[in-house]
Amino acid sequence: MTAPLGRDRRLVTHPAPDGLDSAGRLDYRPRVAVVGAGIAGLTAATGLAERGVEVTLYEREDHLGGRVGGWPARLPDGTGVTMSRGFHAFFRQYYNLRALLTRTDPRLERLTPLADYPLLDAHGRTDTFGGLPTTPLLNAFAFALRSPTFRLRDLLALDGRAALPLATVHVPGIYERLDNLDAATFLERINFPEAARHLAFEVFSRSFFADPRELSAAELAVMFHLYFLGSNEGLLFDVPTEPFPQALWTPLAEYLTARGMTIHIGTAVENVEKSPCAFHVTAGSTVEFDAVVLACEIGGLRSLVEASPGLGTDAWRTSVAGLRSAPGFLVRRLWLDRAVDASRTAFIGTGSVPPLDNISVLDRYESEARGWARRTGGSVVELHAYAATTTDVEILAKQMDERLHEIYPETTAARAVGEITLWREDCPLFGPGGFAGRPTVTTTTPGLVLAGDGIRIDLPVALMERAAATGWAAANALLTGWGVAGHPIRSVPNHGRLTPLDRLVPWLERAD
Repeated sequence: MTAPLGRDRRLVTHPAPDGLDSAGRLDYRPRVAVVGAGIAGLTAATGLAERGVEVTLYEREDHLGGRVGGWPARLPDGTGVTMSRGFHAFFRQYYNLRALLTRTDPRLERLTPLADYPLLDAHGRTDTFGGLPTTPLLNAFAFALRSPTFRLRDLLALDGRAALPLATVHVPGIYERLDNLDAATFLERINFPEAARHLAFEVFSRSFFADPRELSAAELAVMFHLYFLGSNEGLLFDVPTEPFPQALWTPLAEYLTARGMTIHIGTAVENVEKSPCAFHVTAGSTVEFDAVVLACEIGGLRSLVEASPGLGTDAWRTSVAGLRSAPGFLVRRLWLDRAVDASRTAFIGTGSVPPLDNISVLDRYESEARGWARRTGGSVVELHAYAATTTDVEILAKQMDERLHEIYPETTAARAVGEITLWREDCPLFGPGGFAGRPTVTTTTPGLVLAGDGIRIDLPVALMERAAATGWAAANALLTGWGVAGHPIRSVPNHGRLTPLDRLVPWLERAD
């Protein structure tokens, strides 16, 4: 069992907006369409349904959860399995995501902690996170000092002044200072050692599905703050004990339908029209709503706004059209006829061994995979390649398999009795200079709000946690408009944990 909402005494709670306890106390019960059933859409739908709003959820795929969803598949021998888009780490700092999951799992018993996750470089050197202190700054120093790729002389050689933004993160201020730079250039400027750069930072950069030269340095700084210097939740994380549908989304769907929500899966929204008093959402038929939450992935959001010419101002529509998608990525899952070595961890980062970014052994933690491995004597192994430099899936899969055999030699003789390979290109890209034009949760059209991990919210959040935070914020924006109480939003502190360093920043900037 894990702590439901974290242990950091300095976590910040942004209070829920005041108002009526239920929309049922209004003269008219508002009706809201939520478009997209990923984390952002499900969070917004939860926030609204719990306050008595009549919610209709539309999802174009045939499953819930978006990029953390799953669906049934079959192996060649007819065995039923659950496939997904791959491994996700549920960090303890993900307070808003965890708040969503506690709706059906109050003690988060369907998550289990991983003891460690090694990071492997091309020379066989390994960094780990297990056993590190959780106190900010001390955790980073301890990690650096025990790292085989980061020596004390490297720490002393860092340009402290140039590196100061890493310890003094504030959103949106950090974007004003660093968003014009790419992450790789920033690390070069602070004299971060190249070997450790690949191991400690590239793994995090590529978790944004981006090469470090395509990622904003401000996003990298926010990540460093979220995981290292802004929180004492630690660097370890939890994973679901069952496939995503069983552990997360099927229970939540039951929870929401019990509160009157209607869910349409496999139903794409074609367009949204705005009349003076209502929104008209067309998904086969046209239905009238009082408000709309667009919680689509980036490509879907661009397409839907383009197909809905009456929404927003020209400037707002330009900001949506300007959202960029990250390069494609490949997920490859193998059901092997023999077990990998017992010493293999559940997850290992391999970002320095292109094109492979990580290896997961699902039967180490997921019940379905564990059951299959016990019955067959095999293993279920998953490979990821982010920000792929080729779109030739066959070549990429072959290269990933070769890297797997190099890193886990015992898999060379293994036969894949089942394999599923997925190629996707639907993650947001946070390139240099993009923050100022990024659309926010609220829009220029009253009653229309956005949510998703590509949407701007001025809090130190990222990835799944940004999706959840914008979902709660979208629900709150609509509820506030109707005078109904909202939901609290939590985050790590939106400032550096060391006040003297924060005070140095204005002085240094004036000196520049």
